[in-house]
Amino acid sequence: MKELVLDRKTVIMGILNATPDSFSDGGRFFGFEKAVQRGKELVAEGADIVDIGGESSRPFSEPVSQAEEMDRVIPVIESLAKQVDVPISIDTVKASVAREAVKAGAGMINDISALERDPAMASVVKEAGVPVILMHMKGTPETMQINPEYGDLLGEITRYLQQRADFAVEAGIKKERIILDPGIGFGKTVRHNLAVINHMDAIASIGFPVLVGPSRKSFVQKILAQEAGEDVNADCDECENGTLAALAAARIKGCHIVRVHDVKRAKPFLTILDAIKSE
Repeated sequence: MKELVLDRKTVIMGILNATPDSFSDGGRFFGFEKAVQRGKELVAEGADIVDIGGESSRPFSEPVSQAEEMDRVIPVIESLAKQVDVPISIDTVKASVAREAVKAGAGMINDISALERDPAMASVVKEAGVPVILMHMKGTPETMQINPEYGDLLGEITRYLQQRADFAVEAGIKKERIILDPGIGFGKTVRHNLAVINHMDAIASIGFPVLVGPSRKSFVQKILAQEAGEDVNADCDECENGTLAALAAARIKGCHIVRVHDVKRAKPFLTILDAIKSE
């Protein structure tokens, strides 16, 4: 298993949506064989982590059952864990799913609710002894994009993430296993997302590694659509190029891990960016 070294180079987390309804790639890799093949492709293209999710968190999405989520992800994790040499992350808010995913071979837990949705999640992370990603989200996927408002955007996000990190440590999770995610696109307007990326150093100043996930998000689509005067699809080249700009800004401002759909395109871009940053 490859060891992740943060800060020397950008760590790339490849997104594997084992779902029929995600906002990007929804349905393309749904099903065991397609998902496993896509996971291997992500690693071949340069992913340092593969993040597998079986429940969409797109705006206005509805939860799926524990059984359905497990059916979607556990066989894929079991198969990939035997075939790739990078950590596999389970993207879930359910402690039971996380527990079974770790048993199947996952080495990281990505909880968009920052250990809030399921009271048992903190103990699962502690017992597993794996890194955990704690994300900021205003509301839930069902409600987060209904007029999100902030009195102090950066202050509220940084205070929340600090509080959740403190909670994790108090629950017995080692500090060095905590990663923070400001939650681009989760309960934030276009301007909110731009401000968070532009001030990523405020998130990094909390003292934990930072993950950012702007890949193909609606704020990129909306900015490009306004410029073009027509709708922009999440999976188009223009949206991917817009994603690269967001990745560059976030990395320069202090993020350590980027979560992307198109690893093949992001890898050489970030390699050059890291080379420039090192001089």
